[in-house]
Amino acid sequence: MITRKRLAAGACGLLVALTAGLLPATAAAADGPAKEPPKVELVLDVSGSMRATDIDGQSRMAAAKQAFNEVLDAVPDEVRLGIRTLGATYPGEDRNLGCKDTAQLYPVGAVNRTEAKTAVATLAPTGWTPIGPALLGAAQDLEGGNATRRIVLITDGEDTCAPLDPCEVARDIAAKGIHLVVDTLGLVPDAKTRAQLTCIAEATGGTYTSVQHTAELSGRVRQLVDRAADPVVTPVATEGAKSCENAPQLKAGLYSDRETFGEHRWYRVDVRPGQELRASVSIGADRAVNNDYGVLLRATTVHGREIVRGSEAGDGRTDVISTGLRYPKGESDGAGDSATEPAETVCLQVSNSFAAGPTVKTTPGMPVELTVDLVDGPDSGSDVASFGLGRGWWLLAALTLAGLLAGLVWGWISRWRISVWRTN
Repeated sequence: MITRKRLAAGACGLLVALTAGLLPATAAAADGPAKEPPKVELVLDVSGSMRATDIDGQSRMAAAKQAFNEVLDAVPDEVRLGIRTLGATYPGEDRNLGCKDTAQLYPVGAVNRTEAKTAVATLAPTGWTPIGPALLGAAQDLEGGNATRRIVLITDGEDTCAPLDPCEVARDIAAKGIHLVVDTLGLVPDAKTRAQLTCIAEATGGTYTSVQHTAELSGRVRQLVDRAADPVVTPVATEGAKSCENAPQLKAGLYSDRETFGEHRWYRVDVRPGQELRASVSIGADRAVNNDYGVLLRATTVHGREIVRGSEAGDGRTDVISTGLRYPKGESDGAGDSATEPAETVCLQVSNSFAAGPTVKTTPGMPVELTVDLVDGPDSGSDVASFGLGRGWWLLAALTLAGLLAGLVWGWISRWRISVWRTN
């Protein structure tokens, strides 16, 4: 006789079999060798000028310590982090000694948050500002392996140990081809400091950020540490044109350019039937700019008809402003194969409404980062499927079918139980 337990077991077995047949098998092991964890070294200026109390009513040193504590609490587990100081131990006037005053405070590796915070807590503003030697030391700390490497330099002043020019040091690091990026943050910087830190960052493909508040410092350092854990893509340098007719032809990829205040630049992308163009642009305000600004990204035909646009505006101090757009080109109505039919040329216009005071240099232009991606459009069902479910539509179908069958089995079981009850 069929019992309830046997029926329930059979129903469960049916559902398991259906699910196993509809869901993809899990890979037994990851393909390829294990990826090396990314390495980051924070280089902190502990020179005497860090005593200044002009960041949210506290000293620059206190703001840096607070930011470091917050960053250490949020370091991703996969990141190997170290800390190096400059100007932390020698308070005297001997230039030779002062310009050697850089040391690793915490070794690059898995972070013990308690130990790292304790080490940072002992720091007090002391000596010189040997940025060049500190960058050389940090590069050595990160040597070995093929992992992503990043130096984040936090300082409130320009180097005091020339002729070892830190900008030349950064260029030498970049010339070695070791894929080491240096990002710089200036605490309440003056014009000379801003220029030097911008030069260091640009030499290695990094970023420069001006910091006026503790929250800005903490947020930016955390962002840079998190970025180290992401795959690194080197932008391809390009130069936009003043019109679509003369614009460079771009394929899917990441591109860098420069744009002066209020400028329009054009690029061209070919989109085939059944593809979707996804584009985004970011413009970095690497100098003092006026309030009220914006960035516009437009897609037009070669004849100037606007297809779609994306825009973003802001008010106040910013480092980066971004926007993006999507343009799906439907399948051709012709009888031929869409893969062999000619592509549509789409013109991308990047514009900005930044402005600055009369003393701010407008050249070189502000850094622009343009991302272009071409994927299968919604009609092809390869990357974006109906109802915005992407490639997960099959999972919904599998669950729906499993639920339907489960309902039928359970209904049959219920009817059988009622029939047995009435018989008895």
